[in-house]
Amino acid sequence: MLLEANKDSDDEVPELEIQKLLDRDPYLTDHEEEIKRRFGEFKTFVIDINSREGGIEKFALGHKKFGFQVKNNNDILWTEWAPAARSLHLMGEFNHWNRTSHEFKKLDYGRWELLLPAENGKLAIGHGTKVKVLVNGQVRISPWASFVVQPSKERQNKEGTAYCQQFWFPEEKYVMKHPRPPNPKSLRIYECHVGISSWEGKVNTYTDFTNTVLPRIVKLGYNTIQLMAVMEHAYYGSFGYQVTSFFAPSSRYGSPDELRELVDTAHGLGLTVLLDVVHSHASKNVEDGLNMWDGSEAGYFHAGERGSHPLWDSRLFDYTMWETLRFLLSNLRMWIEDFGFDGFRFDGVTSMLYHSRGLGQGFSGGYHEYFGPNTDVEAVVYLMLANYLVERLLDGQGITIAEDVSGMPALCRPIREGGTGFHYRLAMAVPDMWIKYLKEKSDEDWEMGHIVHTLTNRRWGEKCVGYAESHDQALVGDKTLAFWMMDKEMYTGMSALYPMSLVVSRGMALHKMIRLLVHGLAGEGYLNFMGNEFGHPEWLDFPRVGNGESYHYARRQWNLVDDQTLLYRCLNQFDAAMNHMEEEQGWLNQEPAYVSTKHEGDKIIVFERGNCLFCFNFHPTQSVADYKIGVEVEGEYRIVLDTDWKELGGHGSRDRSVSSNTVADSPGYNGRKTEMMVYLPSGTGAVWARVGPSKC
Repeated sequence: MLLEANKDSDDEVPELEIQKLLDRDPYLTDHEEEIKRRFGEFKTFVIDINSREGGIEKFALGHKKFGFQVKNNNDILWTEWAPAARSLHLMGEFNHWNRTSHEFKKLDYGRWELLLPAENGKLAIGHGTKVKVLVNGQVRISPWASFVVQPSKERQNKEGTAYCQQFWFPEEKYVMKHPRPPNPKSLRIYECHVGISSWEGKVNTYTDFTNTVLPRIVKLGYNTIQLMAVMEHAYYGSFGYQVTSFFAPSSRYGSPDELRELVDTAHGLGLTVLLDVVHSHASKNVEDGLNMWDGSEAGYFHAGERGSHPLWDSRLFDYTMWETLRFLLSNLRMWIEDFGFDGFRFDGVTSMLYHSRGLGQGFSGGYHEYFGPNTDVEAVVYLMLANYLVERLLDGQGITIAEDVSGMPALCRPIREGGTGFHYRLAMAVPDMWIKYLKEKSDEDWEMGHIVHTLTNRRWGEKCVGYAESHDQALVGDKTLAFWMMDKEMYTGMSALYPMSLVVSRGMALHKMIRLLVHGLAGEGYLNFMGNEFGHPEWLDFPRVGNGESYHYARRQWNLVDDQTLLYRCLNQFDAAMNHMEEEQGWLNQEPAYVSTKHEGDKIIVFERGNCLFCFNFHPTQSVADYKIGVEVEGEYRIVLDTDWKELGGHGSRDRSVSSNTVADSPGYNGRKTEMMVYLPSGTGAVWARVGPSKC
C-alpha cells in the first residue's frame, strides 16, 4: 500500500518514513531535504483539503457538484466555475437556442449557478437534448460535460461544427454485474484503441470491441487491458492525446453505457482494466475544449509561456489552483466509480515532472537532474495526490503506471517513504533500442552487453513495464518491428503453404526472440499494442487530409491472423504460448533476473529468473551444441517454450522431449553454483523450467 490509510478517517494525515527510502537508495541522502520539502507540500495540501473539503475523497466529487445535477424532485441545478467570466447563459434545443433566456447567477469564489425547475415533475431538459454554455456570449461546452457528440460526418470539415454537449440522463443506467478482479500477480497488458479495433475501414464501437476483441485478448493470455483515446477528443488523429472533454467517454465509439458494459464484461472475463489518462496537458480548442473557458488565458491553466506546451501546441495545467486540483482529482474518481476502471496509465509524466517538459534534455541518471530547479515540484505534488486518491478509493488495489523516460528516483516508491506513489513506470528506452538496432546495425554487430544493459537498467525496487513496441512504434512515420524486419515481404512472403524466404525466416525468428527476451528480462510487467503480437503488417495512420481521410490504415487486420494459410497465426500463437507460460511459471513477479552470459562473439544471452532459465542465440548463422551455461540450482530442466517450435513458425531444430541435467560435482560456472550443457540453434530463444513442484 502507498499509505496506511483508513478511508473512514478523512482527517488522517500521512507521516513520512523516509529512512526506508534512504536505506534502499543511499544516494538519495544528499537530497533528503528536498524530498522532505516535496512531501511537506503534499502533506500541506492533504491538511488543507481535509480542513476545507472534509477529505480528499469528498474533494474529488466535483463531478457531483459542477455541471448539471438532477435533484430528487427533478429540478436541474447547473453550476460552473468561471472566475473571469462576465456572464454565463445556457442554451440548447430545450429553449430553441435562445441565447438570453437562461442566465446564470454569479456567486462567490468564481462560481455561477442556474436552477431549471421541473415542469409538471419532468426534467426541463430531456435526455439526449443538445445544449451549450455561453460564456461572455461565446459558445462553449461545460468542462464537466458527461457526453458530447461530434457533428455529422458530412459537416465535420465545415465551419461551426464543433462538438456539442448532450444532456445525458437516461432513465435506466447500465448496472455493473461483475466484481473487480483481484490485482494480477504478473501484469500482462494489452494496449488497445477501440476505434481502430475492427478489420474494416471504419471507427469501431465499444460494443463490437466487447464482443469480438475481448475474447481474443483473453485467448492470448493477457490479464490487463489498457484503453487508449477514451477521454473525448475532437481530433481523432490525436490518438486521444488532445483531450477536449475530460469527463466524457468518446461518443464516436458509442454511449457511456456501452463503455460501462465493455469494462464490466472485461471484469467478468478476469481482466483488469486501466485507462490511459491525460492530465499532463489539454487541447487548445476553445469552442469545444477547456482553453479560454472563462474568457481568460488562465482558468485551469497557467497564464503566459508556462501555460503552453511548445511542441504539443496544448495548454498546461496549474496544479496549485484549488479548482484545477478538484477538476483533475474528480476526473480520476469519476472514471473509477462511474465506469469501473481499476487504475490508470498516466500519459506525459516526463513532461509534467520538468519545467523543460523534457524537451532537448538527455537524462544521464545523475541525481542533480531530478532534484534541481528544473523539476516542477507542483506537478510532482499533484501526482502524489492523484496516487494517494487512487489508493484510498480502491483500497490499495488500484494500479498506476507512469509514462516517464527520465528515470526520476522514487517515482515508483510509496508516498509514505517520500516517493511519488506510482506502481510501475514504462521502460521506454527498450523499444527505442530495438528500432535503432534494426535500422542501423547488421545482425553481426548486435551487442549483447548493450542489449542486456538497456533491458535491465532500472532503479532497484521500482517496478517497470517492459515492452518491445507500443502504439508509438506503430504510427505512420515509423514502422513496427515486423515491418522493419520483413518490409514488403509481409505482403508477398507470409504464406504457410510455401517455404519461408530468408527475410521472412529471420523476421519471424527475431520477432519472437525479442518479445521473449523483453518479457523475461525488461521488467515486472509486460505490454503489447493491439495487433503487434501477430506482426501487423502496416503502420497506423488516422484519417486526415494528407491521406484523403482514409481509414485504410486505422484498423487492425484480424483477417490475416485468422487465415490458417498465413504465418501471422504462428506469431499470434507464440504470443499466447509466451503469456500462458508466464502465467504458469510467474517470472514477472519474481526478483530481477540474474544474467550469467552475454557473449559478444557467440551472440548468446543466458539468464535465470525464479524457476526458469532463458537462453538466446542471436547469431545469424552459428548454432552451438553442448554450450556450457551457469545454473544456480541443480536438477533436471525441461524446455517449456521454444521460439523454434514448428507450430509457432519455427523449424523444430530442438528435440522438445529431451531434458537437460546439471553437472554433478560442478565447481560452478559464470558466477552460478553449477553448470549445464544445452543445444542453442542460431536465431532461437527458449525457456527451461526446473522439473518439480515449485514455480518461478
